[in-house]
Order: sequence, then C-alpha cells, then structure tokens
Amino acid sequence: MDTNTAVYLAYAGLAIMIGLSGIGSAIGVSMGGNASIGALKKDSEKFGNYMLLAALPGTQGLYGFGGYFVIDKLFTLVHPGMTMFNGIAILSMGLFLGFVALFSAVQQGSVTSNGIAAIGGGNDVFGNTLILAVFPELYAIIAFAATFLISSGLAA
Repeated sequence: MDTNTAVYLAYAGLAIMIGLSGIGSAIGVSMGGNASIGALKKDSEKFGNYMLLAALPGTQGLYGFGGYFVIDKLFTLVHPGMTMFNGIAILSMGLFLGFVALFSAVQQGSVTSNGIAAIGGGNDVFGNTLILAVFPELYAIIAFAATFLISSGLAA
C-alpha cells in the first residue's frame, strides 16, 4: 500500500473522531436543553443552573476537536514517513476517542437532565449533580489523554 492510502486512513480517523464526539455532545446538550425547558415551567429563576448543567456534555465535542490538533501537531499527516501502521493507528485513535466521547456525552446528558428536572422540582441538587456529571466525562478525558500518548509514540 502507498503513502496516500495511509494518509486517507488517518484523515478518516480524524473525521470519525470529530464527528462522533460532536454528535455525542449535540445529543447530550439537547437532552439537557429539553430538560431545562420543562424545568423552566416550574422554576424559571434557576435558569443559570439549568444552562450550566445542560452545557456540560458539550465538552466531549471539544475533546474530539482537540484530538485533531494533538495528532496533527505531534505527527504531521502529510509526512513523507507516513506508513500504513501510522494510518491505521490514527484511524484506531479516531474510532476510540470518537466512540468514548459519544457515549460519555450521552450518559452525561442523562445525568444532567435528571439533575435539571430535580432542581426544577424544588430540590437543591445542583452541586451534587455537577459532581455526579463529572464521572461519565472522566472516560472521555482518559480517551483524550490516551490519544495524546499514542500519537506522541507515533511521532517519536
């Protein structure tokens, strides 16, 4: 196989990474937004809390976008030394970070949506919801860190 095929695989991995993480964030943020609309009917004075919780799943999309920059800075894709191994490795990183961020964002959206509904129902659970919402995000952070470490190894 030639260098072009390896580069195409690498770019496919990056597109998948950005796409899946963005889709996950869009779903998670929409879940929080929908819960906020319902909670606003009960308690409109808590909009700031609703907005912050609804926005949390958006960070996974940023991890996917950041993954592109990490890979591109550490291992320039249009590179005379690009091998099939490198192309497959970058494709694999894209699949890995993309899917982890997708599922993490959706699950975080579920946690924040329940917290928003509880706050709208008169319960003082903002801080607890914020703490619990960090747990699904932790796995997207780990996937992002792994992407950084793997791409550092490829660049060496």
